[in-house]
Amino acid sequence: MTDSKPSTGGVPVPVTPAGATSGAPAEFPPAAPAGRGMFGNQGTGDVSGFGGLVRPQHAIEDSPRPYGGYFDEVRDALEEAYPAFGEAIEHVVVDRGELTLHIRPERIAEVCQVMRDDPALRFELCSSVSGVDYLGTDERRLHVVYQLTSMTYRRRVRLEAAVSAEEPHLPSVTAVYPTADWQEREAYDMFGVVFDGHPALTRILMPDDWEGHPQRKDYPLGGVPVEYKGAEIPPPDKRRSYQ
Repeated sequence: MTDSKPSTGGVPVPVTPAGATSGAPAEFPPAAPAGRGMFGNQGTGDVSGFGGLVRPQHAIEDSPRPYGGYFDEVRDALEEAYPAFGEAIEHVVVDRGELTLHIRPERIAEVCQVMRDDPALRFELCSSVSGVDYLGTDERRLHVVYQLTSMTYRRRVRLEAAVSAEEPHLPSVTAVYPTADWQEREAYDMFGVVFDGHPALTRILMPDDWEGHPQRKDYPLGGVPVEYKGAEIPPPDKRRSYQ
């Protein structure tokens, strides 16, 4: 909050507070090294730096059977309908009441085809394709998550496929689920995952000539200045830092 002093006409005039003048350390916080968030946060994986959240990292392990609910039926139906089940499915995980099938990247479109077409499965809808970046915790750091819904049986399942940042290629599932068209474009735009076979894999949120993929965790946090109702808002790394 700024102080004020009376003007000659008796109207208060804002005065810049001490410590906020041009060149003050508060106006130029030190650049955050890799793995460190804003406001002095370090080593938590919270790139915003606001929460200070520390989450333990666990290796992905198969859940023991029986899973409960309809999860056993879905798993068994897929294994029966898909001869390459043992090669394609890396892990079957049940956590927090949700079923996740971890799929080998090159098999994702095949699995989706079976999940949609088999009479015992009938997952007709792909409601979401999204990306996750596990920088520093997984060699295949870029994970793509598919949310499937069976409207016939009122069931849901999650598919997940992981690729490296050096070879971020996955088969497109748009031929199976047309709803994935724009969602795969967004995952490409934000995370740099290339969906081979997509009919028009172009950016959807950022300009065509934009460099980099903004939701990767090693993407610079500075961003670009934003104009809001005639006022300039500087990038986060140029704002005042309360360390």
